[in-house]
Amino acid sequence: MVNLKHLDTKSLEERAKVIRRHIIRMLTKAGSGHPGSSLSTVDLLVALFYNKLRHNPQFPKWPERDRFILSKGHACPSLYAILAETGYFDTAKLDTLRQFGSTLQGHPCMKTTPGIEVSGGSLGQGLSVGLGIALAANLDKKDYRTYVMLGDGEIEEGQVWEAAMAASHYKVDNLCAVLDQNGLQIDGFIHEIMSSYPIPDKWRGFGWHVIEIDGHNYESILAAYDEAEKIKGRPTVIVAKTVKGKGVSFMENQVDWHGKAPSKEEAERALAELK
Repeated sequence: MVNLKHLDTKSLEERAKVIRRHIIRMLTKAGSGHPGSSLSTVDLLVALFYNKLRHNPQFPKWPERDRFILSKGHACPSLYAILAETGYFDTAKLDTLRQFGSTLQGHPCMKTTPGIEVSGGSLGQGLSVGLGIALAANLDKKDYRTYVMLGDGEIEEGQVWEAAMAASHYKVDNLCAVLDQNGLQIDGFIHEIMSSYPIPDKWRGFGWHVIEIDGHNYESILAAYDEAEKIKGRPTVIVAKTVKGKGVSFMENQVDWHGKAPSKEEAERALAELK
């Protein structure tokens, strides 16, 4: 099992800056990708991979590992950067993002990239797959947990709610959904395109235990992961309010940065802010 560092808040914040710098460099070199969503997920993923998730970079298919599924697959640069920094592959490979023949494609692929549990791309499917994995753990009498990260634009997909209903019905308490609520999707603000508000009430209506947090506050994030582990008899969703483009001032809360790579000059500005 990986030696979980249980880093303090300051150390987690420093790790997050490293991850965000990787994201900017990767997308600039690739000339394409999704900076906004990648940056908004960083703190949630850093806390999970460094302080909570049981995983083993030297043995990615370790049977007792906790499972993580990035349902919002377009945010994979943040996951790639964390996998590299925790030892799944060399950080030099990050420079190959979206290049022909690279193992790091624009959406995660479980067949080519160590540490990727489920291939992603078609939004709305991750929670269903996560539910199946969590049910399998129960049938096999294993104690690993399954975490699924969703986007707030993604939950406009009906399949998400079918999975939510089934998870509650089967009392799957080893399943935790993490909702990256950054308020924006490719076409604009969620409330303008297809409002899913109030989001916490909807999950409660489907029988889930709901935890609402600031998705950039490490104390709140870690407390939420701890609380989720203690809930019995129903699944948990962590509704994390985040900022799209977090950490780069000119990208924050700007829909234009959903799927546009920074220029060389913009990357230099972003990296300067992330020193």
